[in-house]
Amino acid sequence: MKLLLIEDEDKLSIAVRKGLMQLGYRVDTAYDGQSGLSMALEYDYDVVILDINLPLLSGFQVCQLLRTDKPQIPVLMLTALESLAHKKDGYATGASDYLTKPFLIDELHTRILSLYTRFKEVSTNQTLRIADLELNGHTRQVTRSGQTIDLTAREYAMLEYLLLNKNRIISRVNMYERILKLNVGSSINMIDVYINYLRRKIDKHFSPKLIYTIIGIGYMLKDPTLP
Repeated sequence: MKLLLIEDEDKLSIAVRKGLMQLGYRVDTAYDGQSGLSMALEYDYDVVILDINLPLLSGFQVCQLLRTDKPQIPVLMLTALESLAHKKDGYATGASDYLTKPFLIDELHTRILSLYTRFKEVSTNQTLRIADLELNGHTRQVTRSGQTIDLTAREYAMLEYLLLNKNRIISRVNMYERILKLNVGSSINMIDVYINYLRRKIDKHFSPKLIYTIIGIGYMLKDPTLP
């Protein structure tokens, strides 16, 4: 797997690159936002690891510009900024996941594998559909009845997982393990919170309803034509 690490702290960049290469990754490095963006656009990477506080272009700017031309690349934001506001900013610009410094290389490794697997599943399917709801894995655009629906990165990840498992019951535990477990401070109850967010966006103003609660177990994204 080929990675791009965009990090301006020399010691951290060297240590992370060394640790990832020992795990079998091929790792290119950039030390500012401008050169990192150029490399990400010119070459093909499986995952981009992106710091926020970068010279020339911030991580937010890099992510936003990268999403315009290569929306299919998973972007893992790597930063010392712990505030919820910064996380929201990162997700708003198109970050796929968020890891706060300091971290263990094993944790970074787990995040990379999770992102790669999730994005590969979607890129293989390209467009996921159920009824009049569509998720384009290439552009990361979601529509229902032809109307574009804006989702946060976490909402997108949850809808993507539901679509990949449509017409199947998914337990809350399974969803938590797959989507939220690696996020510090999250709990399994956050699954219900994000399901409610999704319902407001893809079900509330449309018919028929697609997200079903399976009491005591979890949720299902169900084709309304099925019994």
